[in-house]
Amino acid sequence: MNLVDLSHTVTDGLVTYPGLPAPAISEHLTFESSHEVYAEGTEFSIGRIEMVANTGTYLDTPGHRHRDGHDLSGLPLEKCALLPCVVVDGPATGSAELSLFAGLDVAGSAVLVRTGWSRHFGTEEYGAAEHPYLATDAARWLADHGAVLVGIDSMNIDATPPRGDRPVHTLLLEREIPVVEHLTGLDALPLTGATFTAVPVKVAGMSTFPVRAFAVLPD
Repeated sequence: MNLVDLSHTVTDGLVTYPGLPAPAISEHLTFESSHEVYAEGTEFSIGRIEMVANTGTYLDTPGHRHRDGHDLSGLPLEKCALLPCVVVDGPATGSAELSLFAGLDVAGSAVLVRTGWSRHFGTEEYGAAEHPYLATDAARWLADHGAVLVGIDSMNIDATPPRGDRPVHTLLLEREIPVVEHLTGLDALPLTGATFTAVPVKVAGMSTFPVRAFAVLPD
């Protein structure tokens, strides 16, 4: 089985989305301090992380945008695991237009927009206004034609003008189509034939969380 990791590594101080706080990673219990708790010769380390949900490669559920939308605990595994994958080559900057998708069979699939923008991850350029994003009519077409999940290897699936209205998030999440942002490594995937998985932790009361996204390549 050939597995491809499509996730960024979360590290202490990592900036994922400009303006959001970076994660702080530490130890709640060190090997040394655990000696006071366990028998001689037995030691454990327990880690601690403080972060906002939008950290690293993450998945949005409807509750991220819509007050009546379900949270992570309501996410069906059928919408984020073992999905047939359709990869679409998008622009290096700006809008991925409807013409890129028309005619594709996306029903029941995870549709991943491959732009190459992930090469800027962790730099100031990653959050630049010209980052690639999905056109609203393309998002509507994907929803109408049965896409189960939509992802992108960019800073946001929407354009990000100041105080923007985020129409792609609005449309996809209203249709209960999860969104995965900040993917990486999509250059290793074929246009069709791979299987995609991006499962978050099952947390009640939260609507976004990091995932370990990966693909299984066809033989």
